[in-house]
Parts: sequence; C-alpha cells; structure tokens
Amino acid sequence: MCGQQTLESNHKKCYHSRDMSHFWLLKTEPSCWSWDQQVEATNTYWDGVRNHQAQKNLRLMSVNDLAFFYHTGKDKCIRGVVRITKTAYPDHTDQKNNCIMVDVETVKPFPRAVSLAEIKAQPYLGHLALIKQSRLSVVPI
Repeated sequence: MCGQQTLESNHKKCYHSRDMSHFWLLKTEPSCWSWDQQVEATNTYWDGVRNHQAQKNLRLMSVNDLAFFYHTGKDKCIRGVVRITKTAYPDHTDQKNNCIMVDVETVKPFPRAVSLAEIKAQPYLGHLALIKQSRLSVVPI
C-alpha cells in the first residue's frame, strides 16, 4: 500500500511538472486547416478553440510539448506531429476576449496516416480522450 501511494504521488508530481514535455492531440477539420497547410506554413497559431475543457488543455501546454495533428470529418486520422512554440495567449478570433490560442510548428509527417479505426482497434489505447471524449478538439495523450 505504501509503495502504491508513492507511485501515485510521484506520477501526479511528474505529470504536473513544468520541467517535462507533455503530449497532446490537436483536431482540425481539413477544410478549415489541413496538414498540408500546416506543412506549408511551418509555424502558425492554433486558434478557434471554444470548448472550456479544450481551452483548459491549451493552458496546460508548455513550449516544446509535442502534439499529434489529427484530421476530423471524413478523414479521421493522425497526419503528423507539431511542437508547441508559444504558450497560451489571447485568441484574436474571439470577440469576447475569453479564449486563448498557442503557436505550433511542423515537426514531421507520419509515413502514412493513422486512422481512428486503427487507434480504436488497440485495446491499450482505449483510455485516450480521443476515444472517450471524441468531440473534444484538444486532448492530452
């Protein structure tokens, strides 16, 4: 029991530490912002997130955290990896000035897209917010 409590408390300390990178998944509709556009832009802002939980996740991001770039809609697949280059700051597309955005840079494409069906087929990935909270646009990995 004592060992279990130590493991759990160490995990909490470690996960919430700002000294280590975290991993995320950022969703976008390809007709709005696609992987090809991200690659061409190289470094850009990730705006338009309005969901409260997704906003909370954006606030938890640190510079150098990595994120999977996920296409929603008919594609439903991970296309590549981006890195957080600037932490939360006001989202210029929010008329009420309540929301924030982050900056991301392209890191690399996946050799092939990884579909949501492939992810769901792996039992050890069943805990992911991508599956449990499928409508959330910014999720931790």
